[in-house]
Amino acid sequence: MNIFIAIAFLGILAALSTALLFMLRGDTDDAPKSSRMMRALAFRVGISVVLFLCILLSWKMGWLRPTGIPLTAV
Repeated sequence: MNIFIAIAFLGILAALSTALLFMLRGDTDDAPKSSRMMRALAFRVGISVVLFLCILLSWKMGWLRPTGIPLTAV
């Protein structure tokens, strides 16, 4: 599961960098930059939602365990 999370984060970064590339480049012949940029950003949002749902499902199934500050009073 940890590998899936790392791959999803790399996909999110790739989508962000692709959107930046489309924003910085001028218009091309086949599609304007705004539609390509919006498609890349929508893909990033989709990956983020799927990643969140997978982490939530993994927590519910017991595959991932939270390791944070204990909730006991000091």
